[in-house]
Amino acid sequence: MRFEGKVAVVTGGASGIGRGTAEAFLAEGAQVVVGDIDETSGEAMAREGGERFAFRRADVTREADIIALLDEARERFGGLDILFNNAGAGGSRATIDEITADEWDAAQALLLRSCALGIRHAVPLMIARGGGAIVNTASVAACQAGAAPIAYSVAKAGVRHLSKVAAAQLARHGIRVNSVSPGFIQTNIFASTIADEDGARAQINAVVGMLAPEAQPIARGGEARDVAEAVLFLASDAAAFITGTDLLVDGGLTVGPQSSWDPEVPGIFDAILAQHGVTR
Repeated sequence: MRFEGKVAVVTGGASGIGRGTAEAFLAEGAQVVVGDIDETSGEAMAREGGERFAFRRADVTREADIIALLDEARERFGGLDILFNNAGAGGSRATIDEITADEWDAAQALLLRSCALGIRHAVPLMIARGGGAIVNTASVAACQAGAAPIAYSVAKAGVRHLSKVAAAQLARHGIRVNSVSPGFIQTNIFASTIADEDGARAQINAVVGMLAPEAQPIARGGEARDVAEAVLFLASDAAAFITGTDLLVDGGLTVGPQSSWDPEVPGIFDAILAQHGVTR
C-alpha cells in the first residue's frame, strides 16, 4: 500500500496505459481521479472503483478542463500528491512535407501543451501538500526516427525535455518531475497511428505481440502494466532521489539493431562484407 493517503490524478485514464496505472494506484491505496474524454468507460470505472475513485470528463486540449480535473481531486479528496500526464493519441500520419498547420498544432496541443498546463496547475495544489510527484508519458519515438509519425515524435521529445526543465524549476517546492518512454505497448494508442477501426487496431495489437521477439531483446509484447509499474515507482518514495529523468520501458527496443542482441542476425558491417565475398 505504497500510496495510502495519497491523491493521484491520471489523464487519459479510461483505457490502455492510463487505465492500467489508475487501477494500480487504486490497488496500492491511493485516492484516484481519472480524466478522459471516454465517458462511458470512465463512468464504468467509477462505479467499480468505490469511494476512493472518481471520474471526470476532461479534454486535455482545453485548459479549463485540466483545471476542473485537478480541482476535482482537491474538492473530492482534499488535495493532490501525484499527477500522471498521460492522455494522448497517435494523431496525423502525415510526413513533414505533407502535414498541415492544423494537424501539427493539434498534436502539440494534445501531447505537449497538455502536459505543460497539467504541471502548471498542479503546482499550487502540490505546494499546499508540501510537495509531490509528476510523471509524464513520453515515448521511444522521442529518441529516434521511424517509431511514430513526425508530429507525435516531436511532441514526445518535447515532453521529455519539458520534464527535465520542470524538474529543475520545481525542485525548490519539493516536486519531482520525470517521464516514462514506452515502446511498442499493446494498446490502441500505438495501433491507432496505423488504423482507424477497432477490428484493425485489435489485429495490429496481436501482430505486435507476435513480432516482439524480432523487434526487441525481451521477447514479448509490452503491456499496460509494464508501464504502470514504472510510473508507480517514479511516483513513490522509493524514487525520492530521482527527478528530471526519463525511464525507458521498451523491452530493449532502443538498445540497438537486431544484430546487437540476436546472434542469428549479421551486423551491418558483416552483411556488407558478405556481399563482397569477405567473411570475418
